[in-house]
Amino acid sequence: MDARAVLLIGETDNYDGVTVTMEEPMDAEVFTARLRASLSHWRQEGKKGIWIKLPLGLANLVEPAVSEGFRYHHAEPEYLMLVSWISNTPDTIPANASHIVGVGALVLNKNTREVLVVQEKSGYFKDKNVWKLPTGVVNELNFEL
Repeated sequence: MDARAVLLIGETDNYDGVTVTMEEPMDAEVFTARLRASLSHWRQEGKKGIWIKLPLGLANLVEPAVSEGFRYHHAEPEYLMLVSWISNTPDTIPANASHIVGVGALVLNKNTREVLVVQEKSGYFKDKNVWKLPTGVVNELNFEL
């Protein structure tokens, strides 16, 4: 393996994603090698969404990340957030939040007096043996006029 191809350090989230917070200056070629090695490793681990938080001082790393399939997600005064969906499953990375509409339901069978409960496949309650009412968020809709 290329000596420059040390894995990037990232934090795993509740949705099988990884967030990399870049803090130290890095040469673009070194970053590209490390990013490629990391993406390969994360694919093998079954990770899905990869987030890279770049402070303004590391803008030299934007082009290499975009060349490896990353796109802009959002920007704040101090940083830029890039994201890439590396799973073969449908991309579920939410759009940048301007607002989020949450939904919940109480489903009751009048005849049996049973209530529908579910277990989460991802998120905070994944693999915690918790039953709950169905909830979620409304996906952004695109309308053409």
